[in-house]
Amino acid sequence: MNTPAHNPTLGGIFTLPGTTLTVNRLGYGAMQLAGPGVYGPPRDPDAALAVLRTAVSAGISHIDTSDFYGPHVTNQIIRQALHPYPSGLVIVTKVGARRETDKSWHPALAREELISAVHDNLRNLGLEALDVVNLRVGGIHGPSDFSIAESLSVLAELQKEGLIRHIGLSNVTLGQLVEAQAITKIVCIQNYYNLAHREDEALLDETTRRNIAYVPFFPLGGFEPLQISALQAAADALGKTPMQVAIAWLLQRAPNILLIPGTSSVAHLEENIQAATIELPSEIVAQLDAIATKAG
Repeated sequence: MNTPAHNPTLGGIFTLPGTTLTVNRLGYGAMQLAGPGVYGPPRDPDAALAVLRTAVSAGISHIDTSDFYGPHVTNQIIRQALHPYPSGLVIVTKVGARRETDKSWHPALAREELISAVHDNLRNLGLEALDVVNLRVGGIHGPSDFSIAESLSVLAELQKEGLIRHIGLSNVTLGQLVEAQAITKIVCIQNYYNLAHREDEALLDETTRRNIAYVPFFPLGGFEPLQISALQAAADALGKTPMQVAIAWLLQRAPNILLIPGTSSVAHLEENIQAATIELPSEIVAQLDAIATKAG
């Protein structure tokens, strides 16, 4: 397996604060490797393996996953495709949720649940320690501003035991970030943010100020018809796809943004990789910036 290289064509590089972990800014999100509804095995297991191997061969050095994808399926595919892992590959996982047989998602923030989830990730990924573990806090409707101290302290204990190297947060508020930093060092935030949904601007700006990695998910999620039309017009003007333009805008939005677009297709993966080389002209950026105000 090739070792991922620091590749300027993948959006440049970023070093997670206070760590030796340096990644290319365009990464890969493994959620779509599982079956429909992020549950069960993939329709095409060979394609799932090919996507992961192509990503690493192309220089992608940041893979985002979780053992509740499947559950267990995605991590097992990652292990089958890439283990023993190449030097320089950073695998970031999440805990804090569980799946039921009806494919529903439920919070799993109790001490025993978090400890079990960390050990599940270790076992299914085939690792002795996890590079980064994100504590997933909010629900399907977004963050909820409650205390995360008790749950985060469990991860901090596992970090002291050597099972976790670094800790991040997912689906959180600015207040929760402030609370978390009083307990342990936070190296990354993973929240919902894109061209059309910028409610997280204040938190993004704060992470930029503190040089914490900000990892937005769903780059094309929640667009309304007029917003889709505006994005398509910008993409047509550049001869690119809407996803490529959305990725390029996010990479230009802030230097601490890391992207994890997911796909189960090698062709789509290659399109996403090409997006990291796009330099958006100022007039296109102005058009894209106006998308957040277009709705209906």
